Amino acid sequence: MSSAVPSHSPNLAQNLEKNELYQIGPGFWNVRGHFKVLAKLIDIETQMSIIQLRNGNFLIVDTVEFTDRLRAEINHLTENGQRIEAVIGTHPFHTLSFPAFYEAYPHVAYYGTPRHLRRLTQIPWVGNLDDCDVRKKWEPDVVMRIPAGAEFVNPQPESSNHFICVFVFHPASHTLHVDDTLMYVEKPGFLLKLFGYKHGAFAFHPTIKGPGLHPTADAPYLFRDWMRNMLRDWPFDNVCCAHIGVKVGGAHADVVTLLDKAESLFTKLSKKNRKKNPEGELPPGNHPNMNVSGDECG
Repeated sequence: MSSAVPSHSPNLAQNLEKNELYQIGPGFWNVRGHFKVLAKLIDIETQMSIIQLRNGNFLIVDTVEFTDRLRAEINHLTENGQRIEAVIGTHPFHTLSFPAFYEAYPHVAYYGTPRHLRRLTQIPWVGNLDDCDVRKKWEPDVVMRIPAGAEFVNPQPESSNHFICVFVFHPASHTLHVDDTLMYVEKPGFLLKLFGYKHGAFAFHPTIKGPGLHPTADAPYLFRDWMRNMLRDWPFDNVCCAHIGVKVGGAHADVVTLLDKAESLFTKLSKKNRKKNPEGELPPGNHPNMNVSGDECG
């Protein structure tokens, strides 16, 4: 049915075959998919997670390219798709595999980001993850939050602003599913090392230094404080990152370390934004003060 990952395995990024189910914890499976960049020299991967709810149904989080084997594994796990309660897209720019997944499972409820709904009009989306009620729909089994200080509804420019996504926490398995915002690299190759990625370490997506956060003086601190609250509220042990892998065990402490080390970066970005944009103006169509403390789902 699925490939079980031993609970004691500390690092998995280099050990997981693509397009296969791996059990990360009780009721939580992850699938690694290919996504190659830089003339297809580097596979930075993408991901899909499958979460079993307490009612026995399954929630699909993001999608990857189908293979016959993967579809057979999903069918075996979900009674030929009959136990799939919903499919959700958590990252505005992770869209490529949704049409094929919808073709395979057209009778499932689909939920996406605002950009999913704008771009993939062939899918009859049931709900929008920008809607607080949608994000709360599967609580307490699954908890979802959107970071503050960044644009979720209309990220611009589309060619490069891929920083933001919905964070998905599964308390039963102590597992966090997150796409581009956080990256984890087990054994970076030569080219990734040139970009500053270190062995067995988490990093923020590089666009945090570019268009990822709003170009205002307070945006870096809004994001930092949101991360602090998330870390306080969610005692995860494992993190499944779209790029580039999975960290099983000890992930919470590692993300705390990442955030602490980024304090100087937040200060630098805030000062730069204040100098360049003293009025705190946002790009046209962007949305201020979203998901700040006290505003996350009420």
